[in-house]
Amino acid sequence: MTRQRKGPGAFDLARLLDDQNIGLEARVGEADHQSLKLWLRLLACSTQIETLIRRRLRQRFGISLPRFDYLAQLHRHPDGLRMNALSRYLMVSGGNVTGLTDELAKEGLVARDDDPDDRRSVRVRLTPLGRRAFERMAREHEGWVVSFFAGLDGEHKQALYESLGRLRVQLADGGE
Repeated sequence: MTRQRKGPGAFDLARLLDDQNIGLEARVGEADHQSLKLWLRLLACSTQIETLIRRRLRQRFGISLPRFDYLAQLHRHPDGLRMNALSRYLMVSGGNVTGLTDELAKEGLVARDDDPDDRRSVRVRLTPLGRRAFERMAREHEGWVVSFFAGLDGEHKQALYESLGRLRVQLADGGE
């Protein structure tokens, strides 16, 4: 497939993607503000990547993205996390965390321990089985993500990373 150039470095995405794949960017027109186009492109890329990851996690490991994210948070905290901290990190309700914890504990992937700092609290941690399972999934997950960005050279990846970092800082300041 060849890129249809409109100007230096530009291409016509609508000609490269069919109706099924154009998604959110089908909403923009030539006259729309560049910032609107950029936002929809970011959203479309994020949605596409998330959809691919969800599908691959389900097909390859029989696991949902929320479960993978849950295990990833515990992997980053080897001493475990209190349920309320885990809920904040995952940006989900305590009820959702409790349900996931119950399921993963039944499967032997996580364990609940009394919190040594607060006897009213419980910490959740990965079991050795959970750690091995997550590390196996994480290796493949990383390979998938690397492949998604393989079409960009290192310079473009770095520029995109830095630009998105600037955007995040601006958004943290209220988007002004």
